[in-house]
Amino acid sequence: MAQTQIPTSSPNILQHIGGTSLLALRRIVPEHGGRILLKLESENPTGSMKDRPALAMIQAAEAAGRLEANGTVVEYTGGSTGVSLALVCAVRGYRLHVVSSDAFAREKLDHMRAFGADVEVVPSVDGRMTEQLTLAMIDAARAITERTGGYWTDQLNNEAQLQGYTALGEEVWEQTGGRIDGFAQCVGTAASLRGTGAALRRHNPRIEIVAVEPAESPVLSGGPTGAHGIDGVGAGFVVPLWQADTADRIELVSTQEADAMALRLAREEGLFAGTSTGANVVAALRISEQLGPNATIVTVMCDTGMKYLSRRAPRDGSH
Repeated sequence: MAQTQIPTSSPNILQHIGGTSLLALRRIVPEHGGRILLKLESENPTGSMKDRPALAMIQAAEAAGRLEANGTVVEYTGGSTGVSLALVCAVRGYRLHVVSSDAFAREKLDHMRAFGADVEVVPSVDGRMTEQLTLAMIDAARAITERTGGYWTDQLNNEAQLQGYTALGEEVWEQTGGRIDGFAQCVGTAASLRGTGAALRRHNPRIEIVAVEPAESPVLSGGPTGAHGIDGVGAGFVVPLWQADTADRIELVSTQEADAMALRLAREEGLFAGTSTGANVVAALRISEQLGPNATIVTVMCDTGMKYLSRRAPRDGSH
């Protein structure tokens, strides 16, 4: 029986990326601050905000003629970008080679493989994110690209991601009715903060854009590189897409603070998220206190906590 060919213009899961909800926190609120709104990027098809830049990078490569039918894509990733690329490549018909590490949640590695990606795991030291680990992953991705002749999305340098996050900024502006005083986001590649922040600033340049980075590795703040446990952010060096005017200021959040807040979000708000979301909410609470009771602060639920069950499942006792 002949296989039915599906037109590339037919509706598919990729058309459900974006358009996520904006939710006000009810119980985790500042004592003297305004409201905090959380952009629920966990509603994207893979449960992550990274669906947006993954699709944008592939679309840009297709438009530039750098990806042909049945081509190969290569990327290094903490996991979420890899899962999102695996989804996009499965739908578009590309083979994906991913370089990741045991420093990241096993669920992400399994998720990528489920979509058909080939995954190479670079071992970490004590399961922590470090500059050396990031560089080792990049070197491995470069070697795979040379061997396969594939297209390396190279997320640390790929500005096509910004377009994906511009839409996020426009959604936030529309959903708040323009009533927003601050936006906070963890920095991984810096694309989400740059893209979202630029979109918001075009509407109102007075909106305070705040970068969030691990307190154990405050490189954007001019501090030393270090190891931390906040998945997907804090590369350990100043990433190429970071610019001096990306943020009005930087908030430092420790792994312990991020872990504790992720647990609170699950138990007090019913929002099961990862540590990067925990860090975002810690920073948003600080900003709200500083800007006062009339302020509206928006931050991001980067992904679902289902991606971290093997590492940080909610449990009783200290975290």
